[in-house]
Amino acid sequence: MGWSCLAAGPTRDAVSLTRKGKPRVAGWILNQIRMLYRWEEQLRESRAGPALREVMRSSHHRMVVERLRRALERLRPRYLPKSLMGEAIKFARNQWPTLERFLDHGEVEISTNLVENAIRPTALGKKNWLFFGSPEAGQRSAVIYTLIENCRMHGVEPYAYLKDVLTRLPTTTNRQVAQLTPLNWQKARQPVLRQAA
Repeated sequence: MGWSCLAAGPTRDAVSLTRKGKPRVAGWILNQIRMLYRWEEQLRESRAGPALREVMRSSHHRMVVERLRRALERLRPRYLPKSLMGEAIKFARNQWPTLERFLDHGEVEISTNLVENAIRPTALGKKNWLFFGSPEAGQRSAVIYTLIENCRMHGVEPYAYLKDVLTRLPTTTNRQVAQLTPLNWQKARQPVLRQAA
C-alpha cells in the first residue's frame, strides 16, 4: 500500500473519466503525487539514509501531502459519493493514515512497490509449491524467501550466505543472531575479504 495505490486504484478510473469533464482537477492531483515520487527517486539515487529522508520529507513532502488532503476535503462535496471521482476521494480519505505514515519514518518507502516486485515470482508460482506438503512449511518458506530477498537487496550472494549461516547457526547464541542478518553478515565479511585479496 502507498501513494501508488491512488494512481493505480479507484483514482485511475476517476482520472480517465474526469479527463473529459475535469482534466485540471485530475491532472493537478496526479502532478502532486508525481512530485512526491520524483523527490523519493532523487533520495534513492543519492542513497540518502533514513535521517536525511525524514528531514526531506518534513520540509518538502509534508507540505504536498497536506495540500492534497485539504484539496480532497474541498473536492468531496462536489462529487456524488457513487461517482467514480467520489469513490476515488472516499478511497483516498480512508487510506490517509496509512498514506501519511512514510512522512515520520525515514526507513519506510513511499509505497510497497519494491516489496511487491520482489515477491512477484513467489506469488506467481505459489500454486505450484504452496506449503510444500504441510501448513507449517508455509511459515518456513516465508522465512527463506525473506532471507534470500534481503540478500539480493544488499548485494549478498544467497548461496554463500545460507551455506555459511546454516553451518554456524547450531553454535550461535541468542545474542549473536543479529550478526547473521544478510547486511551484518556482509559487513563482517568485508574485512576478511580485503585481507584475503
